[in-house]
Amino acid sequence: MEKIFLLLCLIIIITSNSINVDARHHISKKTKSKKVNNAPSPIEGSVNESSPSPVSPPPVSPVSSPSSNVVPSDPSYGGGPTLNPEEDCIFDVMEYGAVGDGSTDDTEAFVAAWKAACQVESAVLLAPADRIFMITSTIFYGPCKPGLEFRVNGVLMTPEGPDCWPKEDSKRQWIVFYKLDNMTFTGTGTIEGNGEKWWELPCKPHRGPNGSTLPGPCDSPSMIRFFMSSNLTVRGLRIQNSPMFHMKFDGCEGVLIDQLSISSPKLSPNTDGIHIEDTKSVGIYNSVIANGDDCISIGPGCSNVEIEAVTCGPSHGISIGSLGVHNSQACVSNITVRNAIIRDSDNGVRIKTWQGGSGSVTGLSFDTIQMENVRNCIIIDQYYCLSKGCRNETSAVSVGDISYRNIKGTYDVRSAPIHFACSDTIACTNITMSEVELLPHEGELMEDPFCWNAYGIQQTLTIPPIDCLQDGMPLASGEAVDYSCSI
Repeated sequence: MEKIFLLLCLIIIITSNSINVDARHHISKKTKSKKVNNAPSPIEGSVNESSPSPVSPPPVSPVSSPSSNVVPSDPSYGGGPTLNPEEDCIFDVMEYGAVGDGSTDDTEAFVAAWKAACQVESAVLLAPADRIFMITSTIFYGPCKPGLEFRVNGVLMTPEGPDCWPKEDSKRQWIVFYKLDNMTFTGTGTIEGNGEKWWELPCKPHRGPNGSTLPGPCDSPSMIRFFMSSNLTVRGLRIQNSPMFHMKFDGCEGVLIDQLSISSPKLSPNTDGIHIEDTKSVGIYNSVIANGDDCISIGPGCSNVEIEAVTCGPSHGISIGSLGVHNSQACVSNITVRNAIIRDSDNGVRIKTWQGGSGSVTGLSFDTIQMENVRNCIIIDQYYCLSKGCRNETSAVSVGDISYRNIKGTYDVRSAPIHFACSDTIACTNITMSEVELLPHEGELMEDPFCWNAYGIQQTLTIPPIDCLQDGMPLASGEAVDYSCSI
């Protein structure tokens, strides 16, 4: 009897332990399943539960439970602190109603995805590959949580020409990013401007009857504008065929541009590649730009700009200006261009100012630049004018402290390779020439280098010789001190 009692006790203890193990295993499964099913839906992958989207997205299919071989370190796991932060907060525009067929207006979907992503730190708005998204003129407003990324892996394009442009939309801009900080615009895709019909408007230069230019208005949209924003990165995109400027930065600070491809036909009017004004601390690197106007243009109010490893052409070259239009003040300082290639262009490195302006251009360095069949390789033009009616004025933007070093290659012989046309009132000063060697691309030199009221030094002999550059400083520099400025 004693043995039977002990045997019964042993069976009860074993059965009790087995039930407890099964119960613990069941609770564990339920916890994991809950984490997966509660993940916010406007994503590819999963979202960290500590940072859910505050905007209710459209419903999507629930995320399936993890399989038995999924571990918490796997990004596909539905919760916990071990998620891949790069895929943590992805807001796919397709989940917000975008069609991506190239003809449907997907503007509302992009705006909805933006509003949701804007409120989540390190979020990604995704325009996925293998889709063509058409959106109309849109302002993407900030401020947003830091680390926001606008990622285009497909094609993002404008409406097809001015006739398809909504009448209520601005014809001066297409996509505007406004009041943002710590934002990235990137992807492996293409931004398409459909500029052909805009370029052929009869108000464009020489597009009217018999090569004339008809009176305006002649508004055409710039494609991408960053306005009053800071700590920006633009990287990896192909941007093409803009109706006007491809990319503008206005009132910004802290801009990194890297690995861009910008292109439009050689004769497309006013299609500057990258234009900056009232913008400080800019780096433009490792990019290729071919277009119908300045490949990079630097307007008033810019300082601390570095341009390196950029290939330009066909284009109008790299320009500082135009500055001082309508008797305005313009201040530009500390601009560096190095290790660049400029080919098949109307200008190489250019400074252009209007008569009657004020302010200063100072601290410019052009270093190690290869010219290939370039007209006006090195040019300062302080008589810039778009018509024949411009008068000589008694004031001008002062130009000084300009260095040209290791600039070599070939030039188009229709113009002198070096042209310094400085103001009658305020001389160009402290121009430094070193290792400048420019040879005719075809034929022979037609004109010698030109200088007017230009002062500086030749640290080495130049080819062709530039005997017109005056030594030292002018006896009087006009009222330069009144026009100088710092930014």
